[in-house]
Parts: sequence; C-alpha cells; structure tokens
Amino acid sequence: MPRATRENGEGRRHVRRKQSATKRNARTDFGSGSVANVLELLMTGTIEACRSIYWSSNYTFLAKVVGETGECLAVYKPRRGETPLWDFPDGTLYRREYAAYLVSEALGWSLIPPTVIRDGPHGIGTVQLYVDADPDAHYLTFRDEPRPEIPRLVAFDYIVNNADRKSGHCLKGRDGRIWAIDNGLTFHTLPKLRTVIWDLQGEPLPADLQSDLRTLQRRLAHGTPLAQALAALLTPAEIDALRHRVQHLLESGRFPLPGSGRHYPWPLV
Repeated sequence: MPRATRENGEGRRHVRRKQSATKRNARTDFGSGSVANVLELLMTGTIEACRSIYWSSNYTFLAKVVGETGECLAVYKPRRGETPLWDFPDGTLYRREYAAYLVSEALGWSLIPPTVIRDGPHGIGTVQLYVDADPDAHYLTFRDEPRPEIPRLVAFDYIVNNADRKSGHCLKGRDGRIWAIDNGLTFHTLPKLRTVIWDLQGEPLPADLQSDLRTLQRRLAHGTPLAQALAALLTPAEIDALRHRVQHLLESGRFPLPGSGRHYPWPLV
C-alpha cells in the first residue's frame, strides 16, 4: 500500500504528468459490458515494461499488459514486495486487495478498478487496471461535490474494515468517476476502520444501499460462489467478521461513527 507523505504526493503528481503521453497510447478505460474482457486481458496478457512506482512503501510496478485483444496499463503488486506489518499476516495483502474487489463487485458498486491475481515478473500478486486520473484530485479536493460513489465507499470501507482510506486512495478519473484503490489493509477481525471520509457519520443509510447490502448478505451465505472465492483469500474468522459487519450496518441503518482509538489514517493524503 502506498504510504504517501506530502512530499511523496508531489512526486506522484510529477510522475503522472511525465507519464501522460504514455497513458494516452494505452487503454486505461472500459465501457459497459467489457469488464470481462479487461479481466481476461489482465489475467492472460503478457506483462511488459514493468517499472517501479517509487513512492510506494511496498514494491509496486506500473506495467504494460499486452494481449491478443489489446493492451492496457496496470498496477502490479507482487506478494514478495509487501512490507511486513505488525497487525496483518505477512504475504496476505495481495489477497485482501483482491477480496475487496470481489466484495465491491458483489455489491454491484464497482468501486475498484478490475483486479486479478496472477503470476508476474516478480511472482504472484495483484494486477489492477491503471486508472488515468486527474493527478491533482483526491477526496479532500472534491469532498464538497455531489458524488454518488462516496456514500457507497463509506459503507464499503466499513464492511471490509479498511484500515487505510487515505484521501489519495480516491482517484478521480478523466470522466469524473471516482475509484477506490489500495485496499490491501482490509478484513481484519478487530475493528480497524481508519478513513478520511467521516462526512456522513451517523446519517441514515439510503434505501438503495441497504438493498445492495442485503443482496451481499445473501451472496455471503455459506457455500455460495462468493463465500467459496473468499475462503481461498481470507480466514474463516475474517469472513465471519465481514458477515457480522454487514449485519451490523443493516441493523443500525446508519453510516458508521468513529470508534475508539485512532480513526484517521496517517498521512491523510
């Protein structure tokens, strides 16, 4: 997961501007009905031009993925490049990143760019579609704009127990769409929610979000395809904790309140 300092944030913006010409020549978006094609490309395409993203605390690479149907830029995070953490088991962040993508898709919210787990030049890890984003935009710069993705993201971060929702982990695509990246510090069994997005705290949960969460609840039942997929990524206790958080959010009918202890990530951006 990137641990961007203010200085690193400036470096990120500089690098993104520098790479803009490359991005224009690569496929970095997708239309309706083509997500499956993007996932296929990410999974089976050849990973080329793998270049280190230097502002990340973990080894992370900007890669070009080339396949028979096209090409795209992607972010490649190998397991062997994960920095050990005291509160998350070693070598599990890439699995948590993919599990977060599966939950987002099961909700029908598509908050996270298409993501797969596959082998690459530096071993197994996640490969995620690169979002060509506004380099100067992050949550704290667009928080006052009406964004349908934000209420969903608040609920999502609670149920996946996101311990690191920095402002810079919210990207604004060139089409204005908001994307949530860097979702590896998730699914801990203990309360870990740390986020910059507390604007909706305690407010009623909209009916459409409650409906989507009930659908997710059914899809998380024992023996379902989603439950089986998550069982290969998370521990049984982590999946049970996920089910409990979904149930709790539905029972409360409100967006979460900050808990005890530190509830903001650091740095904020």
